[in-house]
Amino acid sequence: MSKIGRREEILQIASRLFSQKGYHGTTIRNISDECGILAGSLYAHINSKEDLLYEITARGAKTFLNSLRKVTESKLEPKEKMRLALREHIKVVAEDIDAATVFFHEWKALTGERRQEIQQKRDEYEKLWEEILQAGINSGEFPKLDKKFAKLLILSTGNYLYQWYKPNGELSQEEIADQFSQLILTALTSNKVDEIEWKE
Repeated sequence: MSKIGRREEILQIASRLFSQKGYHGTTIRNISDECGILAGSLYAHINSKEDLLYEITARGAKTFLNSLRKVTESKLEPKEKMRLALREHIKVVAEDIDAATVFFHEWKALTGERRQEIQQKRDEYEKLWEEILQAGINSGEFPKLDKKFAKLLILSTGNYLYQWYKPNGELSQEEIADQFSQLILTALTSNKVDEIEWKE
């Protein structure tokens, strides 16, 4: 196997172990054993365990951002943007549940500039969701609402997918996303939303 191929294998194994055992609960020895090589030999492909965590989370951030930017830059109406955005979010999670789990839960183990970089990308991703919600408020498709809580509701729905999603389940990724979108849009566009006293 080429060095590039071996590194990808190491990343996949590290992603699975980090998602199952946590970053701090996974040792270099665990990773090397799963790879079938000596711990010392692992360092021919990586510099540190944190390098692996950073690469996994940086890839995850890039994938989430690229998928959502396609939606926010489209000419779709806000409701359709939200449906498609949730589809894209769930697709990213479902296609690599291990990496998504690490991105959601282990990124805080990063240190220094790496942690700041991933935090900035996470913030950027959330702001794109807020843009969709604000566009809906501006157009009248969504009532005036607290974007922070609406965003948390949507992302919590999509992020929790890693806990129960089965690739061979009854519903496809798209069908799951559409079911969630219908429920969320029904809630967001309910006349009762206008009656809530949102705190500034």
